Amino acid sequence: MTIDEQIAILRRGTTDIYGEDDLRTKLASGKKLRVKLGVDPTAAHVTLGWGVVLRKLRDFQKLGHTACLIIGDFTAMIGDPSGKSKTRKQLTREEVQANVDAVSSQIYKILDPELTEIYYNKDWLGKMSFEDVIRLCSRYTVARIMERDDFTKRWEAHQPIAMHEILYPLCQGMDSVELKADVELGGNDQMFNNLVGRTLMEQYGLEPQVVILSPLLVGTDGKEKMSQSLGNYVSVVDTPNDVFGKTMSIPDELILNWFELCTDVPMDEARAMVEPGKNPRDAKVRLAKEIVALYHSIEDANAAEQFFVETFSQKKQVTDAPEFVIDREAFSGGGFGGGLPVAYLVTLVGGADSRGSAKKLIQAGAVSLDGERVSDLAASYGAADLDGKILRVGKKLFVKLVVG
Repeated sequence: MTIDEQIAILRRGTTDIYGEDDLRTKLASGKKLRVKLGVDPTAAHVTLGWGVVLRKLRDFQKLGHTACLIIGDFTAMIGDPSGKSKTRKQLTREEVQANVDAVSSQIYKILDPELTEIYYNKDWLGKMSFEDVIRLCSRYTVARIMERDDFTKRWEAHQPIAMHEILYPLCQGMDSVELKADVELGGNDQMFNNLVGRTLMEQYGLEPQVVILSPLLVGTDGKEKMSQSLGNYVSVVDTPNDVFGKTMSIPDELILNWFELCTDVPMDEARAMVEPGKNPRDAKVRLAKEIVALYHSIEDANAAEQFFVETFSQKKQVTDAPEFVIDREAFSGGGFGGGLPVAYLVTLVGGADSRGSAKKLIQAGAVSLDGERVSDLAASYGAADLDGKILRVGKKLFVKLVVG
């Protein structure tokens, strides 16, 4: 494979390559490159959003290079300030470890374990003395730190910036120094952090890493970046039916973006599916099947399509949905005026842990009653409206409501 052919593969699904000439030189050398990706385990699922950069790491593996995956068990306790308008909650060691345990096996749904080296940055950052930290800080100026867009906005808005947040990009840069990375991957919200790594590597007498940035995947709501906290995500360990159904729910304008970032389908082929006169639903079916097949199997993808058609397109009811009994007194008590608010109903059946979370699911189009999507957050239902109806929350929670 020529260098241009390799670059074409690596450029797919990226926004920027800092040091592309250096990358060409590195590829031409025949050296097995050390390609770094740092992930902070702040949640318990590997989502398709995470999958964008993990898949880029896999592309390097397919070209024969070594994936150096850094689990940020130390930096997760600081909290990455990227894109944050306020200081984020710091996780405890116990919370971080629980997330590490949860995601460790999920990454191998994407990466080749034979070409993956796993590191934990607590192994070196956790051993730094206070003197080491001071010397590290001397290598970067406050002026450069304040060039960071999210810090600048908070400073101008007179919002607090904590000292530990300023240290975060330096910690991430030290990860690159420790690994002697040839390339670092990240979402485009990581530009500042990744470029700090280039600077620190030069200061430590190392060849600076190439930085490759990928766009952030927009979630199923079509508005915000994919996030577990927003409930607009697809996890690589979701059931095939869930993956298929969530993918089918995305707005049509995201189809090409998801094809590029979440599948290996050639983009010429994907663009042909959404040409004028073509039904975007057909493109979405292909997209959903491609994603299910990647994380499960082709057989699962076919079965998930059949389930979706029977359950949603044909609006057949799920016959084996478990019954959920609602006490008739619930309609006269609780101050609801004879009707149950939809957000309360979703939490009542266990579809969300709070009404706030339930409202996010409703806004994401994840709630339906007897096959009809519920979109009105103010919707309220009486006993006759609910008795015998099937309530769906997400693509795997179905209950038959029985008013007792």
